[in-house]
Amino acid sequence: MGSEVMSEAEITVRRALELPTLRRGLPEVITGEDGLDRAVRWVHAGEVPNIASLLKGGELLLTTGLGLGARPSEQRAFVRKLADRGIAALVVELGARFESLPTALVESARACGLPLIQLHREVPYVSVTEEIHTEIVNSHYTLMRRADEVLRRCTDVLLRGGGASEVLRLLAAFTGNPLCLEAPDGSPLYAAGPDDDGAAADADPLQAWEGLREKGLRVDVPGGGHGPDAVRARLVLLPVNAALAPVHRIAAERAADLLAVVMLQSRQEEGLAARGRGDFLADLAEGRISAAEAPGQARLLGFRPGEAALLPVVMRLPSGLPTAAGWALLAQALREELAALGAPVLLGVRPVEGRVPLVAGVREGQDRDGVADRIADALRAGVVRAGLDRPAAQRPVVVVGVPGDWAATGPGLRHAAEAAAAAQGLPPRAWYDARRLDIELLLWRMREHGEEGMLTDFVERAIGPLLAHDRTARQPLLPTLEAYLASAGRKAETSRDLNVNRQTLYDRLARISQLLGTDLDDPQTVLGLRLALHARRHTERG
Repeated sequence: MGSEVMSEAEITVRRALELPTLRRGLPEVITGEDGLDRAVRWVHAGEVPNIASLLKGGELLLTTGLGLGARPSEQRAFVRKLADRGIAALVVELGARFESLPTALVESARACGLPLIQLHREVPYVSVTEEIHTEIVNSHYTLMRRADEVLRRCTDVLLRGGGASEVLRLLAAFTGNPLCLEAPDGSPLYAAGPDDDGAAADADPLQAWEGLREKGLRVDVPGGGHGPDAVRARLVLLPVNAALAPVHRIAAERAADLLAVVMLQSRQEEGLAARGRGDFLADLAEGRISAAEAPGQARLLGFRPGEAALLPVVMRLPSGLPTAAGWALLAQALREELAALGAPVLLGVRPVEGRVPLVAGVREGQDRDGVADRIADALRAGVVRAGLDRPAAQRPVVVVGVPGDWAATGPGLRHAAEAAAAAQGLPPRAWYDARRLDIELLLWRMREHGEEGMLTDFVERAIGPLLAHDRTARQPLLPTLEAYLASAGRKAETSRDLNVNRQTLYDRLARISQLLGTDLDDPQTVLGLRLALHARRHTERG
């Protein structure tokens, strides 16, 4: 595989000519001005005709010209062989052999694009070699220090409970370019961009990986085994915003060793892939990926719904669940359970937000509620398998949106995610219809935007006296009001639900009316009380 790698921090031909010893030789660049930023790997001095066979590439060759040959054909061949070896530059000292450089030598260097420099004064080659080698060693030390700093930051992240995805984002930020972690079969596990703040990147990491993967810098993440198990994954650094530098390879190699340990300990491949899919779904929900771009990126992630409508679903987990390692286990369990549906599903995880977004393909003629039932059952089974089952009051909330095309799926995912946050604390259900949570969502948004005081005042005005009564009463009245409103004011149904006789219910309702100073048969009063009961749940969550 090819890779585009730029020399950074290493000494260049231009820098070598600026060093004191060579500068005293009055260097003059004859050809190859645009090649002066080539990296100098080593310095070699020699006068033998076949010196090219002794070189490996990247050398700055110093000579007085004794081995260049007397005939023009020999001089052209000498330069061509050096150029084929990939040396950094040829430096010829005038005086010992040539008063001026032969025309054949200059023309051949120009044709090969080889930097050719002549020295007008004699300089001690041993001093040149020592000075440049010292500069090279210092530059390599600088590279190693920068790579060590990246490794230290990655280690700190892991010690604080982070995972492989955080390591990959740190490495992307360091290189200033997107990168992708591939599975051994070449499929993307996780793509990260250089932006740390979640803003839209210059190039989407997944799209960059698709277009530039063959030009990227590839580093193996060792698997610790032999044969197929020798490579656990591959890091692909992508030259999008800038060329890649040697320090980036060094940092990637060190990060790869760290990733190998992390992935071996916690089997994070599934977790990383799920986070990558979660990032895609989050970008779609927030409008960072357009409806036109989404199908192509979804195909890269293995989701091919064909002509099926797309059903957005979000599951929100209670706070504190699961642990970092638990996300990988949960993602794997959920994918296996959802695979039994026989429908295309793209499932991701968003650990920071504590939610699991997914999109399912719904064929024409399929019942949306039936599909939602089966998805909710699969999600529930996956949570149980992952060992994250909790009492009913703390179980995950599942919200299902409306089937649509890619243009509707992004807003549908966003609506479902917000509705899932608003639905926490509602009576448990297998799943909630996003369309039936608009009041909860409105109140939740007010709370999230700093209007909790307004909600608290509204609750106090509407049902404050009733709440004050219940704090000291042997027989609280709030459950009676809740049951009465839930039955739409049907007293016979309310009596059955509360398991009390009619007269007892009438007495309680009369007492509630007296406490609140309201008429429970008035539609506007009933609407206000319903809203107050909804709002109370959101103020109590604060």
